[in-house]
Amino acid sequence: MSTQNRLRIALQRSGRLADSSLELLARCGLKTMRGKDQLVCVGENLPVDLMLVRDDDVPFLIREGVCDAGIVGFNLAREIELELLGRGEDCGFEIEQTLDFGACRLSIAGPEEAPFRGLGDLSGQRIATSYPATLAWFLREQGISAQIVTLSGSVEIAPRLGTADLVCDLVSTGNTLAANGLIERMEVSQSQAVLLRAKETFIEDRAEVFERMLERMRGVLQVRESKYIMLHAPRAALTDIRRLLPGSEIPTVMPLEGSADRVAIHAVCNENVFWETLEALKAAGASALLVLPVEKMLA
Repeated sequence: MSTQNRLRIALQRSGRLADSSLELLARCGLKTMRGKDQLVCVGENLPVDLMLVRDDDVPFLIREGVCDAGIVGFNLAREIELELLGRGEDCGFEIEQTLDFGACRLSIAGPEEAPFRGLGDLSGQRIATSYPATLAWFLREQGISAQIVTLSGSVEIAPRLGTADLVCDLVSTGNTLAANGLIERMEVSQSQAVLLRAKETFIEDRAEVFERMLERMRGVLQVRESKYIMLHAPRAALTDIRRLLPGSEIPTVMPLEGSADRVAIHAVCNENVFWETLEALKAAGASALLVLPVEKMLA
């Protein structure tokens, strides 16, 4: 297959999503060749090339047709989309799939000692942020008039420097805010990693590869918390057992050799299986309980 027909996916070169993005694609079966300090990973077993770039370049590479798809935080994709819409331009990309990693939130925070009673206290305040389009949209939706101070980094120190009263920034653990004497006051939006794709239709070969990778991604995501449960139980307890299996479809029920009133039950549970679940199953009559991780799944 020519290089023109190879699917190109943009990824964050470094940062909080980089390792998880590469791990996801590896679990999808993609094997890549990458030399030291190279910014392109060439797929060895699939016609897929990975472009390792700055996170804020990912949406623009898709928009400009350099890449077909990319993985980036929803917060950044939304910021760029709102910024372009504000200029009357189409973003050129769309969200194909949420990816269940890189969870965080965009929140407004302020000094611990400053009083804050609610939304109305944002009026007239100076709010420092690296996400001015998203913050402007939020304030507009809430009918709040405030001054947005746009910063490219070190947002948390703005109140200490006297350049802003509040900040609007990404929060994961809250440790960075606490280290700068700030406390989270209000959530603006939730975020996690998302798979973007170009709005423009792919040529046939790339479309086929993209759909194959997308199906594999969904299979990987589906089994992140899934477990395969095997157990023995009395036939009379089947109804109770099925009710206790978390997030499972209809389980497989098989007769046990030499036992007319007992069966073996196998089920894939799409939710996590806790000790309390096993204890409840045992109390309902289950025995020989075995819980295994699920490596891959295709619906």
